[in-house]
Amino acid sequence: MILLQTLTVDSLSTADALAAEATKENIGLLDLLLKGGYMMIPLYLLFVLAIFIFIQKLITLNKAAKTPSHLMDQVKVLVQSGQIEKAKMLCAGENTPVANMIAKGIERIGSPLKNIEVSIENVGKIEIYKLEKNLGLLATVSGAAPMIGFLGTVTGMIQAFISIAQEEGNVSPKLLSMGIYEAMITTAAGLVVGIIAYLGYNYLVTQVSKLVHNMEYTSIEFIDLLQDK
Repeated sequence: MILLQTLTVDSLSTADALAAEATKENIGLLDLLLKGGYMMIPLYLLFVLAIFIFIQKLITLNKAAKTPSHLMDQVKVLVQSGQIEKAKMLCAGENTPVANMIAKGIERIGSPLKNIEVSIENVGKIEIYKLEKNLGLLATVSGAAPMIGFLGTVTGMIQAFISIAQEEGNVSPKLLSMGIYEAMITTAAGLVVGIIAYLGYNYLVTQVSKLVHNMEYTSIEFIDLLQDK
């Protein structure tokens, strides 16, 4: 009985010691990221750049999409009644891609229909360029971040094996495992940054496509209005 109690106490003490050691060895997320080496610096910068571009473009697209649904109906009434200046002022007050295209078309009223259509298309191209600006950079981040992460892993593994080669005698498993996990941190970080940038890029491209479709539909509707006028 005494022997059983002694074994139980020893087992509990050993378990407590292991638990304490595991708690001591527990590494926080920030500490883990800091162990990734100098290759983590460009990954941090790419992450900040991706978030900045995403937020900036999201704000721009939200503003561009705020064209009132009844704008074209009001323009139609004003143009058909001959109130061209009021129609111009109405579009100028919106300051959205669709409104800017319609405003350019209104300015060209009286010119041949083909010239009006070309003017609207030119304004549309400029507005589309503004909407798509920096999207290519976000796509570059989504592709570059994982490659930088892999590069960090390769350089980290090289440094780890150099350290192992310089060790005299037996190499401790702890030294080997630390070198490997520190090298793998950059791969994980690069993949996380790349995935976030990729998802953000595809979301923004979808929103731009919706706006471009709305711009094309509105321009066609405006040309039809002038043909009926």
